[in-house]
Amino acid sequence: MARILIVEDETRIASFLAKGLGADGHATTIADNGVDGLDHALSGDFDLMVLDIGLPRLDGFDVLDQLRSQGSRMPVIVLTARDSVTDTVSALEGGADDYMPKPFRFAELLARVKLRLRQSQNGDGLAGRDALEAGGVRLDLRTRRATIGGKEIDLSAREFTLAEIFMLNAGQVLSREQLLDHVWGLDFDPGSNVVDVYVGYLRRKFGSETITTVRGMGYRFNA
Repeated sequence: MARILIVEDETRIASFLAKGLGADGHATTIADNGVDGLDHALSGDFDLMVLDIGLPRLDGFDVLDQLRSQGSRMPVIVLTARDSVTDTVSALEGGADDYMPKPFRFAELLARVKLRLRQSQNGDGLAGRDALEAGGVRLDLRTRRATIGGKEIDLSAREFTLAEIFMLNAGQVLSREQLLDHVWGLDFDPGSNVVDVYVGYLRRKFGSETITTVRGMGYRFNA
């Protein structure tokens, strides 16, 4: 069970998040303003924070800035109605681990929560890291940009997360079930081909030799 801090001033959204995360087995605490949210975040009592940007008393960007400046590496998922590229980049460069615009799908948020918690608990989290590089691909974890040989490659949010998991485990074989759990966080029909489809997307963008199919086992990202 993880302890998750929800810093959100919209009561309906905060309650919805608390109910959904609680149903998944997590303990939640809600703060409805930035000052209280920062105090809770700095207490060391939480494993992850879901942070809104448009908060009373202290803006979410300031909460994030003060949290990181005081040395906290707690995973932070920014959840906000501000969905411009500028706001996205500002949040990620300010130290957020992930970013979701409102309106959002809870299933996708839950998948990202599980991913960040798993990375943190396994010691393979991205705190303090600005980029991943493997197989000629570079992922900038703050701006969420992918490049090959200095050329930017356009990735969807799901493609970026899949690439991130592959590159964190470069050279290792990952099964379809592992990729579903890490990236989608949902119990898909075992016959679903969603992993194969997204691997195909990455191959077209990164090069066909970047990801190898290991028959009967899964996929390997070639370092």
